[in-house]
This record gives sequence, structure tokens and C-alpha cells, in this order.
Amino acid sequence: MAAVAAPPSSDTLDRIRLELATLDQISDSEKSGFVKLVGRYLSGSAEQIVWEKIQPPTNELVVPYDDLVPVSEDSSEAKYLLDKLAVLKLNGGLGTTMGCTGPKTVIEVRNGETFLDLIVKQIETLNSKYGCNVPLVLMNSFNTHDDTLKIVEKYQNSGLQVKIFNQSQYPRMVAEDLMPWPAKGQTDKSGWYPPGHGNVFDALQNSGMLAELLAEGKEYVFIANSDNLGATVDLKILKHLIHNQNEYCMEVTPKTLADVKGGTLISYEGRVQLLEIAQVPDEHVGEFKSIQKFKIFNTNNLWVNLKAIKRLVEADALNMEIIPNPKEVDGVKVLQLETAAGAAIRFFDKAIGINVPRSRFLPVKATSDLLLVQSDLYTIEDGLVIRNPARTKAENPAIELSSEFKKVADFLKRFKSIPSILHLDSLKVTGDVWFGSGIVLKGKVIVEAKKGEKLVLPDDLTLEDQLVTVGPTYSSL
Repeated sequence: MAAVAAPPSSDTLDRIRLELATLDQISDSEKSGFVKLVGRYLSGSAEQIVWEKIQPPTNELVVPYDDLVPVSEDSSEAKYLLDKLAVLKLNGGLGTTMGCTGPKTVIEVRNGETFLDLIVKQIETLNSKYGCNVPLVLMNSFNTHDDTLKIVEKYQNSGLQVKIFNQSQYPRMVAEDLMPWPAKGQTDKSGWYPPGHGNVFDALQNSGMLAELLAEGKEYVFIANSDNLGATVDLKILKHLIHNQNEYCMEVTPKTLADVKGGTLISYEGRVQLLEIAQVPDEHVGEFKSIQKFKIFNTNNLWVNLKAIKRLVEADALNMEIIPNPKEVDGVKVLQLETAAGAAIRFFDKAIGINVPRSRFLPVKATSDLLLVQSDLYTIEDGLVIRNPARTKAENPAIELSSEFKKVADFLKRFKSIPSILHLDSLKVTGDVWFGSGIVLKGKVIVEAKKGEKLVLPDDLTLEDQLVTVGPTYSSL
């Protein structure tokens, strides 16, 4: 749960209000939203989870995907459903962790196509196939807005509606006294932050985008991270929600050992609720990480009823758990308060989870993920990233690349071509390693270049259960 930085103090909030009044970079609604967030943080009003009350969710609360009723082959049903839908991609993140500038959505995934190109192609194909008009909505941050405006110009003649709005812009607080940093002279971008994707609901309302979508007859919005290549429109899910009048649905998928820190859905006092690791008492963290007890985790693919968003935002009822995020920027210790959209599940009526196949969770957070989607494990068709059926194992290979591969540009130049990894279990690459073309990797492979030395793997090499070191020398694992 959120830790309290200082005792509740109306004086602190009054001082924050006075400082905010001097800033003209943000709107009055952003200022009031920020003050409310800080006030909740200072009050320590977060509800404590009583561990003994946690129950595993039933199949009514977390519905198995295989229980969903298919949509009929008659395209009129699909059109009926899709005409009620808008697709919203969270587009506030920069590609800095992968060595890129600008929005992460412009990173090339494969064959010269970016995340955004693939998303646009997916929705264009749906609209063309069923004669519907699903719009693409991008929630930007102040970091990505200007670049995104230029990028989407290329889709002007595509026939697809691309709508853009910004999430809120909040001031970072100086940790020492919790005063807004921009009011102390830090007026460039580093003085501000986007307050997490939990802000999507307020931002939809404050920007006018919510009213616009409702006026167009839209009833549901499918919200997903822009870098999750598995987050595509699913007609079975949409049909289930409309038929059962579920106001909110979170897609969850079975946990693996790589996902043990991910938030999970629980039954709590008869309602479905998201449990994050930060809410777990220290003595139960090991239990939380167990994939035997907590078997599913949040993919952040969310389906939400638009009228329900309007009702709850207007009632000021979406008080999601606060995530304090301390940072050091330009030598100054600052604090930013954030919320997550998944935590809103407990405020909606008839909220459910759906336990979806792992294929709907394919995020690209690092170049190791990029290697997977650029490889022969996947093909791309109409913007959809489709897993190769020749891969017999359910799990993807575990890929670990050293810092030499961290930036996309460095990653790409170190591969003449992406190796075949259809029969790979794990790959660990360390040091100044370069891959030739036509390489095939199988089983467990470790490639190590010793410090100060360069290792070039020749073209058309096959490695199976081998350790490769400078030389190159090969030994079996």
C-alpha cells in the first residue's frame, strides 16, 4: 500500500494550491486532480488488505476463455458488436529504455513496420471485413503528443479514424517538502510527469473524448498497452461483455515464473479485485509469488463500458490505490504519485476477469522481446502477430541479452539475420558478440565473449545445447 510521507496536513495542501496557482502549463482540472491525489496520499486513507479475507476467484468472476460463446460466421453479428467499440492504446511511453527517442510505438517491430503500423493495419482489416467503423484512440502524454501528431499524418488517407487526446500532466514534487518542482524553477519537461495509466478515465472525461465516443454510439473501449502485440480485438470477449452487461473486464493469463511479481485477481468480500505486490504484507510476499496459489496475472488488456466511466468519474468514485514513485532527477530527489487502470476494477458493476490464452500477452519491453517477435516463432498477417504452429512448446524461449544489445540500433547491427529459434529453450548472450546469417539455435545455448574480445558467429551455424566462448570454442552443456 502507499506509504505516508508526512502526517495529514491541510497547510501542506494549501501551500501546494498556492504554488499551483503560479503555473500556467496545466489546466484547472489537472490542478484539482493533482491536489486530490496528494490529499489522498497524505491522509493515508488507502484500505488495508486483510489477508485472511482473500479468496481465489470463481469461474463466475474469472471466466475461462474457452467458456465464451463464439460469434456466428454471419458478419452482421460481428458488425453489430464492433459498431459499439473503440480501441484505445496507451501511447504515453517513450522508447528510451531501448535507446530510442520519441514514442515507443514508432520502434520497428519487423519488416519496416512499427507498433503503430501493425495496430492500424489490424483495425483497418476489421473495418474492411465487417463494414464497421472502429476508431483508434491514442492516449498520449506531454512527452509523446507532438511526435505522435506528426506520425499519424501518414494514416490520413487510410479511412481509419485516429483520435488523439492527452493524459494529465502533473508536477513532480520535491521530496523534501512535497512542493511542486516547477514552482521552484524547474519549468522544463523534467519538472513534470504523466501520472500512470490509471489516469485514463479522468483524461477521457476532461479531454472531451469520452463525450465524443458516446455521441458516436460507442459503448465499450478496449484499452491496452501499445507495445503488447497480442492485444487485438476479440469478438468473443466483446460479445460476452455486451450480453452479460459487464461494465469492466480485465484479461488475465496463467502465471509463469517470469510473471511472479505481476498483479493478480482475487475475490475479496464477494467482489473481484486486483492485488498488487505492493499491497502484500511482507510475511506473505513469498505466498503471493507462488504460481500454485495465485495462478493468473493482469495483462493490462482492459474492456470498459463508457457510460460506466462517465458515471464513476462524475461521482469522483475512482479512488485507485496510489503508487508512490520516488526518483532522482538532475540531482534532486522528487516524488511522483501514480495510479494503475487495473486497480479500478473494484468500482465497476459486474466486473469480471477473463482467463485468456498467453498469445494475447506479447509485450515488447526490451530487445530480448524484439528478438522473439522478429524470429521464425512468429509471422505477421494483416497486422496480427501469429505464433508459428511448428513451435511445439507452449512457452517461448527465455532470452537474456547483455547490455551490448540493449539499444535497438545496437541489437539490429549485431545480427546479420535473426536466428531460427523454433526449437530453442533458452539463450544467454554476454559481451561483444556478433551473429552471422542463417544461424539455428536449439535447446539451451550460451554465448560468451570474454572482456575486451570480440566473438563473431559464422553464417549457417547450428548450435544445440552448447556453450560458445571466444575462439570460437564450442562445448556441450
